[in-house]
Amino acid sequence: MNRAEEIKLPEKVVICEVAPRDGFQAEETWIPTERKIHIVRELANTGIQSIEITSFVHPKAIPQLKDAEQVVKSVQDLTNIKFRALVPNVKGAQRAIDAGITKLKLMLSATDSHSLSNANCSVEEAQLGFAPIIELAAKSGVKVGGSISVAFGCPYEGKVPLERIATIVERYTEMGVNEVSLADTTGMANPKQIYTTLGVLKRSFPQMTFSMHLHNTRGLAFSNVLAALQQGIIHFDSSIIGLGGCPYAPGASGNIATEDLAHGLAEMGIETGINLDKLTVAARNIRELIGHDGGSYILQAGPFSQLHDKPHVQEKLEK
Repeated sequence: MNRAEEIKLPEKVVICEVAPRDGFQAEETWIPTERKIHIVRELANTGIQSIEITSFVHPKAIPQLKDAEQVVKSVQDLTNIKFRALVPNVKGAQRAIDAGITKLKLMLSATDSHSLSNANCSVEEAQLGFAPIIELAAKSGVKVGGSISVAFGCPYEGKVPLERIATIVERYTEMGVNEVSLADTTGMANPKQIYTTLGVLKRSFPQMTFSMHLHNTRGLAFSNVLAALQQGIIHFDSSIIGLGGCPYAPGASGNIATEDLAHGLAEMGIETGINLDKLTVAARNIRELIGHDGGSYILQAGPFSQLHDKPHVQEKLEK
C-alpha cells in the first residue's frame, strides 16, 4: 500500500491571547481591575507567549478598558510574556508606552462604513493618521504592527474586494510596518476565501508577516485556521473561552477559543508551547470569574485525551 500523502503544515505556531482586550471590551458588566490582572497572570502560567492585554482608547469609547494603565503596570514582572496593546491615535500610543507596552497594534478597518462607525473617518484618513504613532514608536524603541478589521466581510458593505486589502497592505509597507493582522471580525470568511486571499497577499508582499484574527460567529474559525496554515501562516490570535466581539460590528461574536485552537493544533502535531492541561484549568477558572463563556468546545466536551484515559473503559477492555 502506498503511503498516504500528508497535508504540509507548519511545525510550530505562535498564539496571541486577546481576551484581555477583545474579550473584556465586549463584556457589559464591569470586570474589576484586580480580576483582570488575576486572569492575565493565570493565562501567563499556561505557556502562552503573547497577550494583547488591553486597548488605550478613550475611556468613554470603551469604559470596560478604562483601567488600561493600571492593568499593564501591574504585570510588568511577567517577563516571559510579550505584551501588546491596541492604540487608536498618538495620545493612546503615548499612554501605552508610558505604561510599559513594547508593541503597539494599530486600529484600521477594511471598509469606510466600518471605519466611520469605529474611528469616525475614512480608511485612508485613518491610515494616514498612523504616521505620528509610527514616529513616536520608533523614537521610543517600540514595535508597531498593523491590522485590518472586517478584512473578509463587512456587516455594512458585504464582501471586501481583495484589491482593497492589497491597497491597505501596500500603504502599511510604505509606512515601514512589516506585520499585519487580518481580522475576520464578524465571522464572514470561508476557507477557500482565506486560502486565496493569503496566497495573493503573500506573493504580492513577500516581506510582510501576516497573522490571523478569526471570530467563530458561524462556526468556521478552525476551518479557516487550517486554510491559513496551508498558506504557511504561523501567527494566530485567539481568546480564552471564546470571549470577544466588536462593538462596531453588528452580530460579531467571540474569537476562536484559545483552548479549542491549541487543542486542535496539538492533535495535528503542531507545537504551540502551551500546556493544554493548564490551559483547560485556566479556561474553567476564567469562565467562573466571568460568569459565562463565549463558546468553547473543550469546556463542553473535554480534550480527546480524556476520552481514552478513562479507568472504567480500560478495565472493560482488559477483561
